Amino acid sequence: MARRTHDVIEQAERWGANNYHPLPVVLTKAEGPFVWDIEGKKYLDMLSCYSALSHGHRNPRILAAAKKQMEEITLTSRAFHNEPYAVFCEKLAKLAGLDMVLPMNSGAEAVETALKIARAWGYRVKKVANDKAHILAAEGNFHGRTIAIVSFSTEPTYKAPFGPPAAGFSVVPYGDADAVEKAITPDTVAFLVEPIQGEGGIILPPEGYLKRVREICTKHNVLLLLDEVQTGLARTGKMFAFEHEDAKPDILILGKALGGGLLPVSACVGTREVMSVLKPGEHGSTFGGMPLSMAVANEAMDILVEDDLSNRSARLGEKVVAMITDAKLPGVRDVRGRGLLIGVEFDDFIGGAMVVVEALMLKGVLAKDTRVDTMRLAPALTIEEKDLFDGINVVIETIREVAKKLQG
Repeated sequence: MARRTHDVIEQAERWGANNYHPLPVVLTKAEGPFVWDIEGKKYLDMLSCYSALSHGHRNPRILAAAKKQMEEITLTSRAFHNEPYAVFCEKLAKLAGLDMVLPMNSGAEAVETALKIARAWGYRVKKVANDKAHILAAEGNFHGRTIAIVSFSTEPTYKAPFGPPAAGFSVVPYGDADAVEKAITPDTVAFLVEPIQGEGGIILPPEGYLKRVREICTKHNVLLLLDEVQTGLARTGKMFAFEHEDAKPDILILGKALGGGLLPVSACVGTREVMSVLKPGEHGSTFGGMPLSMAVANEAMDILVEDDLSNRSARLGEKVVAMITDAKLPGVRDVRGRGLLIGVEFDDFIGGAMVVVEALMLKGVLAKDTRVDTMRLAPALTIEEKDLFDGINVVIETIREVAKKLQG
């Protein structure tokens, strides 16, 4: 007897830890921007795994690169050299305009790596006293869910039951460059920030913020760490979001799309002075830099460049924002974003973005809420224009229907 949605969800909820609240859909097949559930219903994926599927599901070029590498060698550990790793480091460093690369697996691992490097730099280069290194972050941040990272989160859900918090961190208001400068002490070694707060609700800082922060960090000999796990790799209409303001960081943190929607690949990319502070044995990863993931990431980067997905994202994103804005939808408080990273914020009477998200699911479009009142739209950068605009028309129609129903 064929298994159905209810059976799989019941099994997952019985045996799986309850750390997510997924929509009640069981996905079993995918191709490009589309997915199918266990009953065979087709959906347009407008979430793209929070930018990890920027190349679309099962991109043929990425699958071919993985297959080729799997037929040769998949895992070596960093106890030995492998060629795809060497190619990856050069390719990514040049793409970012920086000098050295350290690959890991998840975005949170890459953030932790950047924090460790910043502290080591503080002690070995800036000469901060041992165990006194101070790192600044921004309110509303989301950098992952490790103990250290949630210690400087300002979202109670992420940190409340996991104390005591790790020491050495403090936060300042997001988008306020003056607050960054005021919070810097002689022991401050780094400022960690997202160019756009994705999980925070697709929040864009004021124009010029990143450039000003870059200047402040340089002035006070503080490292600028940019978390572009979600915003990097063509998502916002530039290859990296820092390019919108020419605010090159000392360490660029990447993940998600780097794995081509196939494998977890993340990395810290930085200047030679900063990245060179690590010594052999001080940091590492069994799977970080393995031949299979490096071959996939190399192909993923090639596609981004060769298909000019940055400019495509910029062009299509402008059209999507205009379509939703021009529709003058009841219940919509704001439409914002860059490239194909777009947030639609709803008025209170809607009852939260999840109300719209659930209605969209029934119409064959998958999206997700973030910070309660905002719906995130982040389709694959490779999506065909017709599919994208058809999907946005469904979004517009659904918002109208939800607002009309709730307004009585």
